Amino acid sequence: MEDASQLRPAPELLNISRNYTHANLTPGAAGSDGNVAVQAGVAVTLALITFATTLSNAFVIATIYQSRKLHTPANFLIASLAVTDLLVSILVMPISALYTVSQTWTLGQVMCDIWLSSDITCCTASILHLCVIALDRYWAITDAVEYSKKRTPARAAGMIATAWVIAISISLPPFFWRQVKAEEVTSCNVNSDHIFYTIYSTFGAFYIPTLLLIALYGRIYVEARKRILKQSHNKPGKRLTSAHLITNSPGSVASTTSLNYGTNDSSSCDTTSSPNIGQVKVTVSDALLEKKRISAARERKATKTLGIILGAYIVCWLPFFIYTLLVPVCPSCFYPELFDSFTWLGYLNSLINPIIYTMSNEDFKQAFHKLIRFKCCRA
Repeated sequence: MEDASQLRPAPELLNISRNYTHANLTPGAAGSDGNVAVQAGVAVTLALITFATTLSNAFVIATIYQSRKLHTPANFLIASLAVTDLLVSILVMPISALYTVSQTWTLGQVMCDIWLSSDITCCTASILHLCVIALDRYWAITDAVEYSKKRTPARAAGMIATAWVIAISISLPPFFWRQVKAEEVTSCNVNSDHIFYTIYSTFGAFYIPTLLLIALYGRIYVEARKRILKQSHNKPGKRLTSAHLITNSPGSVASTTSLNYGTNDSSSCDTTSSPNIGQVKVTVSDALLEKKRISAARERKATKTLGIILGAYIVCWLPFFIYTLLVPVCPSCFYPELFDSFTWLGYLNSLINPIIYTMSNEDFKQAFHKLIRFKCCRA
């Protein structure tokens, strides 16, 4: 760890986009026909990922904005996550794609500072938003009655602001010891000489949020499981009984009535009177039990969705942070192409998040389809 700043190229543990210098790359090799074809393929691939990330997050924001049914504090947190991922796709990914393809920094020191700050802030904020959403879900399950009173848009705004303040506090320190270079800037990476900042930034941006996410999801799963099992063993509540009378006499009139009973009889039954009087059909259904079943199904689906989001987050970001910790210990293990792959795998998380939410939430699906039809009709 102490020799991290002496590595050539030197990978930075914090820089979430690209953390090594390209000063030792030979321009002659990059100009060969084979490398040009590879660069063109990489450029097209990264451009498609960037465009898809921008489009998917923009649609999530537009869907929540257009549908009043989705105007809830929980969905405001999802919209804020989409805004954060949208900023990643606009401020970070295009410049990172250019840097990855060209293998050298050509945008100057000022743009380098802006890009690094945006990279660290937005990617960290995206990760912290997952923690905020998990925390909101945890309180909603473990303290449903009390938290329903506290679950307001103002509280959601406070949680969002806290995530951004933490992200900014992680991205700012490097600029206090930044040295302006007199010569032309050919690489753009954060200074890795300050080991304490490296530890602070990596733990604040990834390891602590990851441990928090795992702990929260574990508790959410346990609590949701308890609620589902408890509901399955509860006795059914009030039953809604519907009776329909049909007679064959000329002057008779069909009538329908609804009654409530607190009994535990069979779910349905049919009784028939004598042919001279008529026929009475009685249907009994446990409305409260059905409501509980629907609620339990929603709890299972929401918990499953959160688990998928957590799994996707770990798969996307864990390789990057493990590799950046491995390289200072094993300099020979550093391969620029592998490092780029892990970097963009982390960016891919900003594309996966909106896809998971829109595919797993029926309200999002319906609102999304309405938005698509509205746009098509206007076109």
